[in-house]
Amino acid sequence: MKKLILSAVVALGTMSIQANVLPVSQNTNATVAIQSEYTEVTADAVPAAVKTALQTAYPGAKLDKAFVNEKKEYKLEISVGDQKATVYSDVNGNWLKI
Repeated sequence: MKKLILSAVVALGTMSIQANVLPVSQNTNATVAIQSEYTEVTADAVPAAVKTALQTAYPGAKLDKAFVNEKKEYKLEISVGDQKATVYSDVNGNWLKI
């Protein structure tokens, strides 16, 4: 009788574990939202305030590529000597990320 009750408990426990795990394993799709996409622009399209802030913060820096998003935030790929970096600025030349 003990073995019968123990077997029933083990069988029910196994079923409940599978029931809890099964929906989680089937739901493997993930949604990734891109916060803001940047579009490449020419160096001439970068505002003077951003260029001035760049030369002030990084004297001798060369602007390799420039990108802008809908919020008018600029992603600047720069090089200073043999080092490369990506910096972020708003339209007024205030640094967002360095």
